Amino acid sequence: MSQALYRTWRPASWEEVSGQEHIIQTLRNAVVSGRVSQAYLFAGPRGTGKTTTARLLAKAVNCLAENPAERPCNLCGNCAAVNQGRFLDLIEIDAASNTSVDDVRELRDTINFAPSQGKFKVYIIDEVHMLSTSAFNALLKTLEEPPSHVIFILATTEIHKIPATVLSRCQRHEFRRIPLNQIVEKLRIICEQEKIQIDEDALSLIARQSTGSMRDAISLVDQLASLEGRVTLAEAQDILGTATSQAVIDLVQAVQAKDSAGGLNQIHSALDGGADPRQFARQVVDYLRSLLVVKLNGGKDLELLPEVRSAVNKQAAAFNAAELIAGINEFSKAASELKANWHPGLGLELAFAKAVSQAEAPPAAYTPTVTKEVKEAPKPTEAGKPAQESRKGRDPEEKAADPKPVINTAEVAAPRTNGELSLESLLLDWDKIKREVRVVDQVASALLNSSRIIRVENNTITLGFKSELLRDKMTEEKPLRAARGVLARFYGKDVLIACTVGTQAEDEEHPDVVPNGMVDLTLRELGGKVRKKDVIKKEKKD
Repeated sequence: MSQALYRTWRPASWEEVSGQEHIIQTLRNAVVSGRVSQAYLFAGPRGTGKTTTARLLAKAVNCLAENPAERPCNLCGNCAAVNQGRFLDLIEIDAASNTSVDDVRELRDTINFAPSQGKFKVYIIDEVHMLSTSAFNALLKTLEEPPSHVIFILATTEIHKIPATVLSRCQRHEFRRIPLNQIVEKLRIICEQEKIQIDEDALSLIARQSTGSMRDAISLVDQLASLEGRVTLAEAQDILGTATSQAVIDLVQAVQAKDSAGGLNQIHSALDGGADPRQFARQVVDYLRSLLVVKLNGGKDLELLPEVRSAVNKQAAAFNAAELIAGINEFSKAASELKANWHPGLGLELAFAKAVSQAEAPPAAYTPTVTKEVKEAPKPTEAGKPAQESRKGRDPEEKAADPKPVINTAEVAAPRTNGELSLESLLLDWDKIKREVRVVDQVASALLNSSRIIRVENNTITLGFKSELLRDKMTEEKPLRAARGVLARFYGKDVLIACTVGTQAEDEEHPDVVPNGMVDLTLRELGGKVRKKDVIKKEKKD
């Protein structure tokens, strides 16, 4: 039985490690200067060299070469023993299958024994985040004060699961995803040495599919090596499941043509032919991404067959970037959230329906004229905090630059109601407004149905939503434009919409509401109350 390529080509020296120069140089300097730490934490994506680097460090600290700069030498007995997997003082532990506190206690009982062959006993604990809380606690004291002949190297792909008490006791190194050009170069060397004939564009495809993991890339080459003759891009796409099928092209064409029946038929035909729903959704996402890349920069770096590139160039010209982004989002959800196994095509059907609705332009009669950008409408307070604090992580300057459409009131037809905008008139017109918004944008209509009117003041309607997700969706340009366009038609002027989280005003009577009057009765039926204070108004900028 032949050995897997990724094991055959595991780096045996510092120079052979790809893409982690910042870590390798630090560790080499530590070995040369004799300042090796007793506890390391290697964190990063899979296949980026964490375990390999840990073995190299174990080999270097036990190497018998006289010159520290030459360690590991791969010539002495200790280096040979590590390379052959028979070095007794290198102990590798899989934390995924040794998670209990008893396993850690057993390890702790053995570390006091002196090394058998080398100078140091090196413990490599892989996937250390899988240890239980009690196991971590049992490991703490040992990590803090290990015997002088022991070195711990912890490796993990999920550093956020490591307790802070463990992190503070280790020298931490972050492994990065390996750059595409370095993966391609390594694969080219492997294919030359292993006599594997493969096209250059196929190597680029493999490198992209590996998403920065050298081990995954070498494993994909190993998978393709079984093909007879030279491996072409088309064969690589077919074997790796990334080939763009005609069904995907036809489905995207149906989105472009707003052909609902044709698109659903393509989905059903693909599934009836044995296609996996998740994989089909991923192929659609990959194809839409190709359209977006071509739309943005011409797509010169895309590895596409000539006939596929022709279709991509043609369809990319027919979409705008917003439609492509919306389609990518919807089919990405279908690829990751296909939970309705009883009806495997449901996620794809929903994604297709939403993509078609995004591609449909609103009727001209309801399209408001956008004349300029304005600053964001004032937001009410939320749970005692200013609304701008509820969306942490966003730059205030970025937030202020969000495009907010303004309705050109000079081009708005006569108002559909004779009343001025007020809480009372809005409550009376609300159902009619939502019906007309539905004609323009079904998403905006659904969001309005999920909201509650909080207040009407200074030509601004404040809507309350049950979650930040709904609120943020409503503040997007498309639904906001649809709602404000209909409001402008009803009241003959531009109406601002402010959104907040919370579907009821605070418990204080509004001074303008007549007891037992129409507004009072309507508010009590809706279950909300209105108050004027605590409205945060943003200062106008020059």
